[in-house]
Formats: sequence, C-alpha cells, structure tokens
Amino acid sequence: MTYDTGFVRNGRMSPADFDPAVVERELAIIRDDLHCNAVQITGGDLQRLELAAQCAVELGLEVWFSPYPLELEAAEILSLFAECAQRAERLRSAGAEIVFVTGVELTLMNRGFLPGDGVWDRVEFLFADPDRRNDRVGEVSARLDEFLTEAVAVIREHFRGKLTYCAIPFERIDWTPFDFVSVELIRSAEVADQFRAGVRELVAQGKPLAITGFGTATWRGAADVAPRSNEIVEYDTVTGDPIRLNGDYVRDEAGQAAYLAELLEIFDNEGVDSAFVFLFALHSHPHRPDGDPRDDLDLASLGIVKVLEGRHGDTYPDMPWEPKTAFAAVAEHYGGGADTQIRCDTVLLREERLSPTDRGQR
Repeated sequence: MTYDTGFVRNGRMSPADFDPAVVERELAIIRDDLHCNAVQITGGDLQRLELAAQCAVELGLEVWFSPYPLELEAAEILSLFAECAQRAERLRSAGAEIVFVTGVELTLMNRGFLPGDGVWDRVEFLFADPDRRNDRVGEVSARLDEFLTEAVAVIREHFRGKLTYCAIPFERIDWTPFDFVSVELIRSAEVADQFRAGVRELVAQGKPLAITGFGTATWRGAADVAPRSNEIVEYDTVTGDPIRLNGDYVRDEAGQAAYLAELLEIFDNEGVDSAFVFLFALHSHPHRPDGDPRDDLDLASLGIVKVLEGRHGDTYPDMPWEPKTAFAAVAEHYGGGADTQIRCDTVLLREERLSPTDRGQR
C-alpha cells in the first residue's frame, strides 16, 4: 500500500493535516485488514516521510521509501534524494526492509527533462506531433537515464539497500542499476486485449516487476477509461483545488472493485512481484452524498476508501473515512491465500498535485 504523507506545491501542503496517531492506525489497518505486507511511503515533506516510514517499520511492513519531487530542477532533486537516502538508511541499518524509490514520473513532474512550465505543456510537447513523437521520447529517455545514473550515485553514498524507479510506460529506462523494474500500468478498454501479454513481457525482462500504479475511479464506465477516469472534475483556476464534477455520473463501487480484482488476478498469475493499488485515500476528493450530486467528488477518486467531511465512518468509528467495495475486494484477494502472494501497495493519485493547467490525458 503506498501511503500519502502530503505534497508541497506552491508553498501549500496537501493534505494539510498529518496526525501521527492516525498515520499509525491507518498503516495498521493496511497491514491487518487489507493483508498487505509492504507500504510505499510517498510525499514531499522529509519529516512526514520518515515518521510514516518509522511507523510502518514498527508494524513489520516492508517500506518503499518514495520521495516525490514536484517542479524541481535536477540539482534540487539530487539534494532531496541525498537527504532522503540518509533517513532511509537509518531505518534499513536498524534491520528494516527498505526499498528506495529514485523518483516517480520525473520527466513530466519536474523541470529540465522536457520543455514547458507545467505537466500539460510537457505532455503537449511530447505527444502533439506524431511525426516527432518517437524522436522526442528517445531524447527525453536518454536525458532521464543520464540523470538517474547521477541520482543512483548520490543515493549510493548514503543508502545500501535495494533501489527502483517508478516509470511511466513511455520512459525507456536502463534498469541495470536497479533491483526492481517498476512501471505504472493502468488498463483501459483500448488495451484490454493486449494487457495480460504486456504484463508478461515486462516480467520476462528478468528483474522483479512492480506495477506502481493501477486503478479506476468510482463512476459507472470509469474502468473503460481508467487512466483518465479522474478527469471529470472542475478545478479552481487559482488554487487548483477541485470544486465539482463536470457532469452527472452514477456511483459504481462494484465496477471499481471488479476492475481491481481482475488486475490483481492478472498480476498474480503472470508473476508480478509487487502491485500498487491506486490508491488508499484521496483526501482532496471527499464523499458528499447529500445535496447536488456534482458535489460528490469521491466519484472521481481512485481511492478504495471514501473520505468524509466533519465526521467519522461506521466501519472504523475512529477514522474519517468509510471503506468502499474495492476495499473488501483488495482485502479478499490478499487474505484469500492466492497461489503467489504479491505485495499490495496503494499509490497516491498524482492528479491532486496538479493545477488545472497542468492536467492532461496521461
């Protein structure tokens, strides 16, 4: 389960609240009720990352220590990685199982790899011209590989454990320095007939494969457009905060649960080492069952729990959220004694860190 500790964007931390007692309780639920044995701790604040990682270690979970830089230059990213590597090594050297994640989606989420002031500008540059697309993908991949070579050297000065990088499918990575191949792989209807074979090809590369992001939102039909299923929200043009849904949608928790169950089965049967369900909770998209249906932002959330406002849930009376049907589907898969038990992880939905102008079809 990848666990969101909060991201710094334009001087704002999201989510603003970070209660260590809640963190410890949620990680215990991830271990005991979802039956996960590894957690990816991700975010932009070093203190939060280390605190949550320490809680996970004390619960006996394997930790994927995952700093997530946003809109930083290469030198700033390297500085962040160096400090995080020191914190991760303190945990590892004390006996914890730690995997250090050398960034996530770096080419789109940070400066210097592609032209553009934001994510959407970079996506536009990369994919808008079909005739130049392959060349541009090759160029940015070479630039990323060069950076990762430097980043691994910086991290290795402080960290002695296993390494990976969380790649987007178009990023062509030299996986030689890494212990895991990690790829975000979200199935849509367009690629459904090729999806299992694609997973099999990735597994065949030889190194353990982690699928670092897959999931779908909670409205009917979302699974068909899963990589874009959260793109049904209107955002504040100044703050980037979600305001309302852009139309009328029907809640479909069963559809979200079936999608996750199907992909978990594929990953299990095809030999995937680690699967990161996308995601545990999206705090910026609360469940609002009363009033205008367009205010229920949870329909656009890939979270397996629905975040509540000003109240606690019934299933966990001490938690400000309620499990969705997908929560039970994940718990059943990992608690049901699958033949090859792969790690269950949940990754923070990237979209909550993007401004309206940054949002595109990814």
